Order: sequence, then C-alpha cells, then structure tokens
Amino acid sequence: MISAIIFDFGRVISVQKPPALFARYEKDLGLAPGSINPIMFGSRAWKDALLGRKTAQAFWYAIGPELGLNAAEDIDGFRRRYHTDEAINPGVAELIHLLYGRYKLAVLSNSPPGLMNWLGDWNIGHLFDVVFCSGDEGVVKPDPAAFEMTLGRLGVEPGAAVFIDDTLEHVTAAETLGLHGICFTTAEVLSDRLNALLESP
Repeated sequence: MISAIIFDFGRVISVQKPPALFARYEKDLGLAPGSINPIMFGSRAWKDALLGRKTAQAFWYAIGPELGLNAAEDIDGFRRRYHTDEAINPGVAELIHLLYGRYKLAVLSNSPPGLMNWLGDWNIGHLFDVVFCSGDEGVVKPDPAAFEMTLGRLGVEPGAAVFIDDTLEHVTAAETLGLHGICFTTAEVLSDRLNALLESP
C-alpha cells in the first residue's frame, strides 16, 4: 500500500519558464539566443551549487561575468528578477494540499542550498514531512543514496512510495530501487496517474 508521495521541485512544483522569457533575458543581457541556459546550468558553478560546494549567492557571482554582469549590484538585480519570475504550479499545489494529511509528503530536489526558503515563500513548506535538497546534503539524483536517505527519513519502504520527476533518468533510477515512478508532464496527467496508483489494490 502506498503511504508516501515524493515530489521533485523544479518544473514540477515550480512552473517551467517559457522560452520567450529566456529570450527576453538574453536580449536584455546582450547574449546570443539560446545561450543563457548553457551558461547557467552547464557551468561548473551550477554543479558545485547542487552539491553544496557553493551557496546560491556564490553561484550567481561566479556566472555573473559570463552573463555580462560584473558589478555585484547588477548580479543581485538580475538574480532578484530571475527569482521573481519563478512561479508555483497551481495544479500541483492543489494536488499537494489534497494529499496533505492522507499521505507522507516529501520533496527530493537537485537544488542549491536553501530550497526550504522557496517552499516557505510559497507557503507550502509546512506540508512536507521531508525536504531533501541536494545542496544541503551533498548528494544529487540519480544517486541511489538520495532516494534511500529520503525514504529513510520518511520511514517507508520503496514499494510504499511514489516518486514524481520531470526527468526520466531520475524516475528510472527510483523505479530501479523499487519506488513507483511518474514522469511529470502536466498537473492534470499527474493527478490521473497518481489516482490510478493510489486506487490500485
């Protein structure tokens, strides 16, 4: 019987930013089209942040010059803009509220240190029994240890947990360990697939 639901954060609980938004960033920063994501998320600094070797602020200061931002106030300004544009997925938020109190809930995310701040700002942090942030733990998905540590803190066996992520590699890793996996596309599809799992004997 399923007793725990584990959510990824980025592009699951948070909404995927549209390409047009990244295009505006690139235009405003004077960057080549399609270059901002490789600069940010293909960088060594990003990998270090995900493992907790850099703070979120240190990550932004490391990539600032590559974005054409050299002064600290300019980097901080763009960082605030980037974060302000982040938004919660309302459909997923509604689902989390419906599950709260009926199942153990967790977040398992590859994220720089401080993920709990996001959840608190969106007033959903209190809904989760466990929040596993790679930047706070030094372990990233798909490392089995990330799943095992989350399950251990929830106090459930793999077969009693559902893992939801938008990255197929991470879902496959969870399923290999015995968790039920759902590759996220939309909140509506997630609700249907989750209900089918939870209602099965």
